[in-house]
Amino acid sequence: MEQPTFEGALKRLEEIVTHLERNELDLEQSLQRFEEGVKLIRFCATRLDEAERRIEILLADQGGRLHAEPFPEDSLEEGNSGGVS
Repeated sequence: MEQPTFEGALKRLEEIVTHLERNELDLEQSLQRFEEGVKLIRFCATRLDEAERRIEILLADQGGRLHAEPFPEDSLEEGNSGGVS
């Protein structure tokens, strides 16, 4: 099976949440969807961690030298509106 994209994993996770919220599934189906959702959450968290590390690596100083710098936590909170600008 091919690895999902981050966006594909998020979309599938939204579908799973919708199914679980509707409460239309039997217990076994709910457990299967929940397990799938947990795997998708872990996948997305890993991808976000990888992206953060890449950003840290790619930051350059004024002289053009690359150096690692932690991603500012404030930027994450400000940009957490759910949409893309």
